[in-house]
Amino acid sequence: MKHLEKLNAIELRKLGYSIKDISQQLRVAKSSVSVWVRDISLTQEQIGKLKGNSYTSQAVEKRRKSRLKSELIKRQLVIDAAKNDISKNTMYELKLMGTMLYWAEGGKTQRMVRFSNGDPKMIKIMMRFFRKVCIVQEQKLRGHIHIHPHLDASKAEDYWSKVTKIPSSQFFKTYQKVNISSKNKKNSLPYGVLDVYVLDTQLFYKIVGWSQEIFRLNP
Repeated sequence: MKHLEKLNAIELRKLGYSIKDISQQLRVAKSSVSVWVRDISLTQEQIGKLKGNSYTSQAVEKRRKSRLKSELIKRQLVIDAAKNDISKNTMYELKLMGTMLYWAEGGKTQRMVRFSNGDPKMIKIMMRFFRKVCIVQEQKLRGHIHIHPHLDASKAEDYWSKVTKIPSSQFFKTYQKVNISSKNKKNSLPYGVLDVYVLDTQLFYKIVGWSQEIFRLNP
């Protein structure tokens, strides 16, 4: 069988086929093809044609996709390795994480708790923080959606209610207003941005105290 493949490889090489093309057609390793055809000399015309093929739009696009795929694989390997550094967080770690997320994205000018974000993963973490760490009573939770008027407000309300597990009856009226900065932009936030409110002044001051102590311990 190998002898027949070798003969076919030699014939294809004489016709000017590249080692890669021969390998793909005969379904054999390029290293084997390279050994079989190493004594075959190509004409200048054949060499020129093979070189020319490497600069066609199809060849350039194929190389681009190959490089992109390789880069994505490398990135994913780093990401997957990094995941091993993280384990399921304790309540104390959730407390630290929620406090810092709040200090980055939460309201600080009103005497109530307000966390705003358009990423459901961030919202879910904060809901765990409010419920598990802060022991917030369900009736004190509120939702307030900000969404562009051309988007479906009712779908957004259903979506965020499922994400937060806050009944839609506890949502404030959805805010819809044309924003100049949003014109001619893609709908990157199809469900808008959600503000989660906790109607508890004391909790606001608790989070302020937690954050201040974290900053003090990490100068």
